[in-house]
Amino acid sequence: MTEPVFLAIDAGTGSARALAFDADGRLVAQSQYEWAHAAVDGHPGGTAFDTEQGWIAVSAAIRDVTRAIAGDYSVASVAASSMREGLVLYDSSGAELWACPNTDGRARREADELLAEGTADEIYRVAGDWVSITAPARIRWIARHEPELLARTAHLGMLSDWVVTRLTGEFSTEPTCGSSSALFDLSKRDWSRTLAELIGIDAGILPTVAECGERIGSVTPVAAASTGLPVGTPVIAGGADTQLALHGISAQQGRPTIVGGTFWQTTSVSDRPLIDPERRLRTLCHVEPGTWMIEGIGFLSGLAMRWFRDAFCPDAVASARATDASAFAVMEEWAAQVPPGANGVLALLSDTMQADAWHHTAPTFTGFDITDQGATGRGAFIRSIEEAAAYVARDHIRILAEITSGAATATGEVTFTGGSSSGKLWPEVIAGATGLQVRVTPAPEATSYGAARLAAKGVGAELAPMSSTERTIAASEYDIAQYKRASARWRRAYEGSRGLPAAGINPLFVPPGAARRGTTHFTTPTVSASR
Repeated sequence: MTEPVFLAIDAGTGSARALAFDADGRLVAQSQYEWAHAAVDGHPGGTAFDTEQGWIAVSAAIRDVTRAIAGDYSVASVAASSMREGLVLYDSSGAELWACPNTDGRARREADELLAEGTADEIYRVAGDWVSITAPARIRWIARHEPELLARTAHLGMLSDWVVTRLTGEFSTEPTCGSSSALFDLSKRDWSRTLAELIGIDAGILPTVAECGERIGSVTPVAAASTGLPVGTPVIAGGADTQLALHGISAQQGRPTIVGGTFWQTTSVSDRPLIDPERRLRTLCHVEPGTWMIEGIGFLSGLAMRWFRDAFCPDAVASARATDASAFAVMEEWAAQVPPGANGVLALLSDTMQADAWHHTAPTFTGFDITDQGATGRGAFIRSIEEAAAYVARDHIRILAEITSGAATATGEVTFTGGSSSGKLWPEVIAGATGLQVRVTPAPEATSYGAARLAAKGVGAELAPMSSTERTIAASEYDIAQYKRASARWRRAYEGSRGLPAAGINPLFVPPGAARRGTTHFTTPTVSASR
């Protein structure tokens, strides 16, 4: 007899992953294949998602897991999670025609048009998100540059939906990823036919909406041959990476949560769709019916650490392999030897979110002393990356507190989960930068665990949330004061660096449809639920 496991498949920004959890919630097998997304020639900011190579990576990860568990466990059900905003179009036979990841920013002209004509305002009012990297501008781009492709489109789906379609042949979505398209009516947790009409698409290409945890279909013989999953394995509606991470730890209203992965999302769960009147943050559907979440995004905060690892820390990677540890743990040991403020080194990377006018600077390190390698060596640079992410998260917590009338900070705590939370130093930095107690969950795989919980639910089983606290960190008053001074210096440097892109130096990212700061104003004077 074999024991059941629940399989989570994650099509993330940086990798394809498969993870199997047993009936007690223990991770029993996992596999990962990193991937990158190619630039689109002739279209600055454009990135494409290769569905064929992507499926090879997903299939390989699943096969690794099914082989690892063979004889001891059997897959009871499957659910998928993915990066949000990623889009896939299909023809009438179900073949993929076009796909992009969440970082695709080629539709600049189209986003500007949506802004100029006022459609962007209506999209934000109804769907809770701006047009920067969402479906409305991208669909207009396709209509302009590849109209014959749009004419052949019979189905539209998000990236987690694409995994489900590859496994089952069925077309569907669920509210968490579906709402990241900016084509949802948040209040109804369903597609907005009005928004579809505004951007010029046939609502008939929009898939049916199932709630998270509902069964969509079964693994087909074709999918079974490529993945090693048994034919007929139940496939359950999963969802978007951030919302599934919150589900994995059962995030509660009244406490902000930082989900630290490739991007960092600083979030708050609510029982109504709160829309930021100043168009800074975004609002999406949450997992359970009748719930929503609002978030600020730290753009590529986690990826910055991975980049520094690969570019400058080969010895950390080698040391980790020799000791069966993490390269990031080695890097944090170096950073921990540097005091708060990173001896003056500043990492100018992501800026605080302003959805309609989000202008990041060119990625820059500054403030280091080339005559003192001991004080401003790699450890200081690593710490400066962690501090920059924490400063942005702190700003997002402040905005969440404003939008929720103080509820988001009423407990004096912030929860930290996701891959970045497995480090020792980063939670300490967050505690110092925010002045809040940081509650770290024992769930660096929170997103995948959230998917596994839904996979279990879909077949009548239950996995308890990873809601226990692994550790709680509180900063000293001295450290809080140090971070306050350092963050003020970081903000001054960030504002002073905004001219770098104008000098021809590539910014970290300028979302399409981002107006200059101060030129747009949302007309709603107070926070309100979408109607």
